Amino acid sequence: MIRRFAECFRDARSPERVEHEVATLVGQRVFGIALGYEDLIDHDRLRHDPVLAVLAGKLEARRTGCAPLAGKSTLNRLEHAPAGEPSRYHRISHDALAIETLFVDLFLDAHRSAPRQILIDLDATDVPLHGHQEGRFFHGYYDAYCYLPLYVFCGRHLLAAKLRRSNIDASAGAVEEIARIVRQIRTRWPRVRILLRADSGFAREALMAWCEHNRVDFVFGLARNPRLVEEIFIDLAWAEEEAVKTGKPARRFKDFRWSTLDSWSRRRRVIGKAEWTGGEANPRFVVTSLRPREVSARHLYEQIYCARGDMENRIKECQGDLFADRASAATMRAN
Repeated sequence: MIRRFAECFRDARSPERVEHEVATLVGQRVFGIALGYEDLIDHDRLRHDPVLAVLAGKLEARRTGCAPLAGKSTLNRLEHAPAGEPSRYHRISHDALAIETLFVDLFLDAHRSAPRQILIDLDATDVPLHGHQEGRFFHGYYDAYCYLPLYVFCGRHLLAAKLRRSNIDASAGAVEEIARIVRQIRTRWPRVRILLRADSGFAREALMAWCEHNRVDFVFGLARNPRLVEEIFIDLAWAEEEAVKTGKPARRFKDFRWSTLDSWSRRRRVIGKAEWTGGEANPRFVVTSLRPREVSARHLYEQIYCARGDMENRIKECQGDLFADRASAATMRAN
């Protein structure tokens, strides 16, 4: 994996003067983060660490007076490697498209054969900012200055992570990312069925229409409004009556066709959850391309849509374990 990741970089340094090759630098940085050393300054001591040297595949230096591994200054050149061709002042550069492609390739290579169906999750989250970073904006939902990265997962596999400003809609750029990922997947697995799952921030006409025109199924949360609540008014009344009788929360489901007043191009299948809990109504809705004969309303909501909560764990792993929520740089870039 490290070797394939290193191949996404271009090295224009003079070979005879190179002590630490790009593959070693990449391995040192990746393994360092995985071991909990997120700061480059840590590597001024780690460059002498024998365990990290074993992991990075370089036990001793070629030249006398050098440490087996690189220090913070050399690794900093990798950290700031720009996209495109190397330049006079940046002898190491990276191929952004190759890195994006690698994430999906690793996912595909993890399967011996093509599955019948895969489920892709999308979500946006916050990266709080405590300085004056480039692209800093206040986000009302998170009540903080932050970035709003887009994550795409399939199970435990990370397919994409896009750093974005927060003055945008949660679904911004989702169509382009999904189109790229789906195209790459179908090149290898042309017959696989793809189901897209996300919360109400992604229930947008552009994304749903793209799915419908490209044989991709979807199930998205749908923000409630008075018209939607009116659709399940009777079901809510029945749920309230049941909850009062039993003293326990009660829920019912309604399956219906619905459209917005002007933003949707067509009527779509909507599932309404009419729930009465804690002495009050708790209505929820999802919109889907899956047909009623394929999956019932209750199963679709409880077993398929609600399972998207596990993606929160994947995001926490990225941010908590791999320091993806660090935003100490002055310029807007992924860490």
